[in-house]
Amino acid sequence: MKAQLLTMSTPDGPFTILASDGLVLSSGWTADPAELTEQVHPALLPDAYEPVGALGDISLAVEAYYDGDPRPAMDVPVRQRSGPFRAHAWDVLRQVKPGFPVTYTEYAALAGNPKAVRAAASACAFNAAALFVPCHRVIRTNGSLGGFRWGLRVKESLLAREAV
Repeated sequence: MKAQLLTMSTPDGPFTILASDGLVLSSGWTADPAELTEQVHPALLPDAYEPVGALGDISLAVEAYYDGDPRPAMDVPVRQRSGPFRAHAWDVLRQVKPGFPVTYTEYAALAGNPKAVRAAASACAFNAAALFVPCHRVIRTNGSLGGFRWGLRVKESLLAREAV
């Protein structure tokens, strides 16, 4: 399988997307494709990728996000693979409204298992499609940011942008 690779300039730094057939396989705030491919499930990992200048609706959704409209990013199709809980939890993340972050405990409950807080946190940690599956919208119970693969500065910026 061959994939497309696009790096866009954003206020939070370079944002790179690895996509195949219009589906996001991995994305994040990096210019290094290796940081993206390590998050992709081995069965979905492309054999090669070609740099492109745009990715149609995917690129437009990132631009819309940074222009103040986070909704189109939730409509971008993604392709990730994992077990049933994690796959469902990723779908649930896409329903968390911008500007209304949830705690890891609330996220576990939304995903259908209030006691699975660690599993919910793991779903965030293994989410390859950052921004399109908004794991940045999950915070600690005490209101602190918790972790974020792409750095707390980026997470704080995204949450502040969405709070407006």
